[in-house]
Amino acid sequence: MIKVEDLHKTFAENYVLRGVNLEIRDGETITIIGGSGCGKTVLLKHIVGLLKPDKGKIYINSTEITSLTEHELGEYQKKFGYLFQGSALFDSLTAGENVAFGLHNMNFNEKLIKKKVSDCLGHVGLSGVEDIKPAELSGGMKKRVALARAIAYDPEYICYDEPTTGLDPIMADAINELIIHLQKTLKVTSIVVTHDLSSAYKISNRIAMLYDGKIITLGSPEEIKKTSNEYVKQFITGSINGPIKLKLKEF
Repeated sequence: MIKVEDLHKTFAENYVLRGVNLEIRDGETITIIGGSGCGKTVLLKHIVGLLKPDKGKIYINSTEITSLTEHELGEYQKKFGYLFQGSALFDSLTAGENVAFGLHNMNFNEKLIKKKVSDCLGHVGLSGVEDIKPAELSGGMKKRVALARAIAYDPEYICYDEPTTGLDPIMADAINELIIHLQKTLKVTSIVVTHDLSSAYKISNRIAMLYDGKIITLGSPEEIKKTSNEYVKQFITGSINGPIKLKLKEF
């Protein structure tokens, strides 16, 4: 289980996280929703150990990770696969080489690396694309290659940062189905950050909403749809009228 306790983070004058508390259960898919710039990705990067909090603690299987040494943290980060919002593929490498990136440092021989690459691409429905460069792939295929890379290390947790952004509705739903498939077949815990509510409703066991630096609600998709929280109701209906006020610079 992952447990976040009273997490705070400030960037210059921007107070992003203001005491986040969240528990993530083993084997579930939990989705964190919220407006653009509310700190969803910042929270995700703290959970993976890519950012250090100003205050607060994060436990992974009872180990508090914010105080670990760089080497110790690196060992825990091996438990995570991370799908970046823009896929973050290396343009100079083939799809297969992107998936294999990093495996060469894990004492795997070339035969095993080749098999893992093939297996991971097969998991995401892209068997046979090993020799194709990213420039020749569609946006959805790039997302899937990046996801194949994320699962190449046999992670316990997969983090998805806006997995459906930039995709058409059909391809976005294909990514949703893939997230569900991987959670069931690989028995991983999935942590998803998105503002795509149709995706959140479909893939999630539980949904948490981040607002004003804190988790203001947590529940099943059905509970979120029926919420009485005025902030959550405004967000899920997409109305400009409500307690959440836009600043002029946000238009």
